[in-house]
Amino acid sequence: MQDLFVRVVKCGELITMPSEKCESGLFHKREIHLKRLGGKYSDELVATLLGKDATCNFYPGDCLMVTLKATVNEHNGKWYQEVTVTDFVKFNK
Repeated sequence: MQDLFVRVVKCGELITMPSEKCESGLFHKREIHLKRLGGKYSDELVATLLGKDATCNFYPGDCLMVTLKATVNEHNGKWYQEVTVTDFVKFNK
């Protein structure tokens, strides 16, 4: 896990689907495009927000400190990487 100071580039649409595993009966997911603070050419990444975190609205330019979890999984001989936001703090502009 890694903590980063980032700025929101774009926040994707909220995806909601039924789930028997969630208390509310609904599972929420959203992708968020982030850019590390530190200059014009700083690193960018796309991460996934899950659960109640996905229901939060973020707008381009919002500043956040995020905790990220990166995982790699193999499926049918191919490898897939996923980056998930596990925690965040939003700072006022």
